[in-house]
Amino acid sequence: MRLAPPLCHGTRRHGGLTLIELIVAIAVVAILFTWAIPSFQRFSARNEVAAEVMRIRTALQLAKNTAVTRRRVIAVCPIASMSATKCEKYDWSLPIAIIDGHATAGDLTGVEILKVLEPTGGPSVTFNRDYPVRFQSTGWSRGHNGTFLICHAHATGANVVISNSGRATAGHKDC
Repeated sequence: MRLAPPLCHGTRRHGGLTLIELIVAIAVVAILFTWAIPSFQRFSARNEVAAEVMRIRTALQLAKNTAVTRRRVIAVCPIASMSATKCEKYDWSLPIAIIDGHATAGDLTGVEILKVLEPTGGPSVTFNRDYPVRFQSTGWSRGHNGTFLICHAHATGANVVISNSGRATAGHKDC
């Protein structure tokens, strides 16, 4: 029986990977990536939808609270820019303006824009009505209720329903 010679101070053992070990490690990493990337995309899509739901609900709640506080009609609608003269009634993915006044038929001439909530840039947002959401001085949105549909490209979605009483509730929706 032959024993291995003892290691001396001058002798070094080189450690490293063999070609087989390297190929197996690369294969494992590739399998993990093919599993993780779609999961990450779905996670990211859900977060973008949740952020958009929060933006819609924040705009509605802020408008409702402002209407009650100021005892005036406050409207909410999407606008293309700060210098816009009308509401963009169908694309709620744009910045959302909170407006002091009725904004009758989406006309913004002579009204004050109180606040603008910028879009997240992710999902598309539509509203099933073609007029701004209005809150009366009581906080009610009677006659201006409806449903917002928030859809992401990865089929992740949600909806926000605003009732006649001005209450906004959110739920999950397949797009």
